[in-house]
Amino acid sequence: MNTDAESASPALCRLQLASELRQLRLAAGLTGSQVVDRMLWSASKITRLETAENAVVEPSDVIALCEMYGADSETRSQLETYAAVTKTKRDWWQSKEYRQAIKPSFRAYLRLEAAASALQTYQSEFVPGLLQTEEYVRGIYRRAHAGMSDDEIDRVIEIRMTRQEVLTRSASPLKFSAIINEAVLRRSVGGVEVMRSQLQHIAEVAVLPSVRVQVLPFRAGAHAGMDGAFALLRFREGGLKPIIYLENLTNALVHRQEEDVERYGDAFTDLQSLAPGPEESLGVIKEAIKEWQ
Repeated sequence: MNTDAESASPALCRLQLASELRQLRLAAGLTGSQVVDRMLWSASKITRLETAENAVVEPSDVIALCEMYGADSETRSQLETYAAVTKTKRDWWQSKEYRQAIKPSFRAYLRLEAAASALQTYQSEFVPGLLQTEEYVRGIYRRAHAGMSDDEIDRVIEIRMTRQEVLTRSASPLKFSAIINEAVLRRSVGGVEVMRSQLQHIAEVAVLPSVRVQVLPFRAGAHAGMDGAFALLRFREGGLKPIIYLENLTNALVHRQEEDVERYGDAFTDLQSLAPGPEESLGVIKEAIKEWQ
């Protein structure tokens, strides 16, 4: 991944560091145990560095590893810059204004979403979060989360809108594929104007080069997504395996088992084959917009 460190998020820099440090170690013919013995580190430190689990990476650690691995000067400089970004910049969900409003389990997901190279999602009940408008979010939370104050809902909206920056970031925008059940286009959330604006927004975002939106029609009948919505995240760098993210009213679950990931991957492929392609689906969305007049 050719990432411009100046514009990359700390999450992306950590992932790039993890990938390149691991590749350098393997090229040097060293095991993780040999590295920690020479560096006098704890056994888990090299693992955290190579799986992007550290919030901050010390440039001095990166310099020391590069010397041990015999990295060339250009690589050393680039990796040191990545490490410096993790020291000088903070992922947006770690900022004081958001930290208290985001559950630790969801912060973990946001870290993965920000570092993912691709996200495939199926949604049966509402517009995927990365495609939602502010008023659509407000409509959901006023009805489905009746106990929340206006200030709390405003904070949720801020978080949701900030998340969407992964679709347009200058450094490797997220490759986003969404399959939306036709029911989502018909179910009123927030009223006619909100729905019309929401569907227009989907139509606008759907033409981005990194975005693919399909609508699963009622006529498709029984399908592989009938057990509920899901998201499949894939990673290009860092040695991270794909994960499945499932969310319900009270909980969120992450599945990493290879057989689970494969099963959901097959389900998404099946849904893609049942739904019209992006161009035809865009036509379906535009027809639905006319109905919300």
